[in-house]
Amino acid sequence: MARPIIGITSRVSDDQTTSVHDANIKKIVQAGGVPFIVPNINDRTTIETYVQTLDGLLLTGGPDVDPFLFGEEPIKKLGKITPKRDFLELEITKLMYRKQKPILGICRGLQILNVALGGTLYQDIYAQHEDKLLKHGQDAPSNYGTHLINIVKDSKLYQLVQQDQIRVNSYHHQAIKDVGSGLHVSSRASDDIIESIEGKTHPFAIGVQWHPEHLEDAPADALFSAFIKAAQ
Repeated sequence: MARPIIGITSRVSDDQTTSVHDANIKKIVQAGGVPFIVPNINDRTTIETYVQTLDGLLLTGGPDVDPFLFGEEPIKKLGKITPKRDFLELEITKLMYRKQKPILGICRGLQILNVALGGTLYQDIYAQHEDKLLKHGQDAPSNYGTHLINIVKDSKLYQLVQQDQIRVNSYHHQAIKDVGSGLHVSSRASDDIIESIEGKTHPFAIGVQWHPEHLEDAPADALFSAFIKAAQ
């Protein structure tokens, strides 16, 4: 069986260097996929060619999503935005979703998946969320889970990890507010922050707020293995 080609979205630094954290590449290779780094090109014909070529899409972590994309103006606590990356990721996500091709969104990637389907975000959870929050920007090592999430039993995520509660790492200050059309919540933290979403009718469209690419545990491995299997 041919190994599936997995597009991995990238970031562009201030010196215009395109990069992807090696942890994303390693997880794709270990799970049996062929990584393909997707640069932030804002040409629809090129994006359509990516979609035709790719068997799956990994939306990686990164900077904040432009609030204009979900109908809001920026608040004071909004961080750095990257318009070219926003455009590429939203367009490729919409096309991959329509074609029912597998999508795995990590951190920012979960947020992009949600916005692509009409959802909204908290621009800064500490400024906009009313409840007392856990620490979602950890100082612990990236491969260490610092808080728990509660997984909905009637979900793909539960089917994959076979646990109703797992520990995850956490590096974000934005989060889902209103869930996009066709998506449902599959896990939350104890402070009610949404930790994962998935497509109701899509064969494999899962977004997670944590960073499984840095975790060396059975749930992270199960997530990537299922993603690659769906892309085959």
